[in-house]
Amino acid sequence: MAHTTISAAFAIPQLLRGTARSFSTHSALFRLKYSALCYCTMNGTMKSKRKTDHLERTANNFRQEVISPAKVCGITNESETVKRLRLAVTNKDFTFKAGQWVDFFIPEVAVVGGFSICSSPGLLEQEGVLELAVKHTVHPPAHWIHTQCSLDSEVALRVGGNFFFDPQPADSPVNLVLIAGGVGINPLFSILLHVADFHRNQESEENGYKMGTVKLYYSAKNTNELLFKNNIFGLMNEFPGKITCSFHVTQPSSQICEELQPYITEGRISEKELEKHVSKDTLWYICGPPPMIESISKLLENFGVPTDCIYFEKWW
Repeated sequence: MAHTTISAAFAIPQLLRGTARSFSTHSALFRLKYSALCYCTMNGTMKSKRKTDHLERTANNFRQEVISPAKVCGITNESETVKRLRLAVTNKDFTFKAGQWVDFFIPEVAVVGGFSICSSPGLLEQEGVLELAVKHTVHPPAHWIHTQCSLDSEVALRVGGNFFFDPQPADSPVNLVLIAGGVGINPLFSILLHVADFHRNQESEENGYKMGTVKLYYSAKNTNELLFKNNIFGLMNEFPGKITCSFHVTQPSSQICEELQPYITEGRISEKELEKHVSKDTLWYICGPPPMIESISKLLENFGVPTDCIYFEKWW
C-alpha cells in the first residue's frame, strides 16, 4: 500500500460542521495533509494508477453529508499487525451500506484516513456501533490507531463509497462470490455479516429479501494474517451450504494446524475454483491489492461474466 501526501487548507467548522465541538477548540483553522489509503470503483472499470490522496481519489464516490462524532469503545488485536476498533456512534442520521468505508478524522492528526467498515449495518442499527480492522503502517491515521488510540478516544466519521451490497425486498435473489486478499477482507466481511442477517431474518420476514448462497475465497500470506477466522467458521456452522469459505495461504510460515487444514489451501486462488461459480445469477465482489484485482477481473471477463456483475475495491 503506497502513500503520498498533499497539503490543503480547510476551516474545521466547515469541514466538520456541527461536530467540530468534539475536537479541540484551538483547531479553528489548520493545514490538513492527506494520505492515500483506498481507492474504490465498481463495474469493472479500471482507473488511473496515479497514487493520490484518499479524499482526492474518492472525490467522485458517493459520500454522506453528515460527519458524526464517534468514541472508541473497544480495542482488540485481530492479528499481530491488525487492530480491531469498535466505535460508538450516537448520531441517528449516521448509516452505511455493507462494503462502504469511512473518512476517519482524528483530532491533532492532520491526515484523514480511509478505512473500510468490517461490521454489518445491523450492528449499527441494533447497538449503535461499528467496527474497523486496521493494519499497522507508518501512515499517520493507522499509526495513531496502533500507538495512541485508547478506550474513549474521540474521532469523527463520514461514510462513503460505491462498493456495497444493499439488495431491496423486491430484488431477485442472487448468489455472491466474495474474493479477498489480505486486509481486503474488511468490506467483504461486512457484506458476509449482512448476508447472515438476511438469512436470520428470512424465517421471520415473509416479504424480506430472499438471499442466495455466498462463497468466500480469502487469500493471505499465512494463517496468522487470515482475519476473522473464528467469526467466519461460526457463520459457516450457522448456515451450512448457504455460507461457505475457502482459505488460501501463499507463504505459510509454519505447519498449518490440524483444525484449519480442512479449510486451507496452499497457493493462490485457482481459475478452476472460480469458473465453477459462473452463472447469470451470481455477483462478484473483489477487494485486495491492485494486481490481484486486475488479474481476477480479467479472468472473470474471459469466463464471460458481464462487467456489471463484477464489483471491486482497490487497496494500495
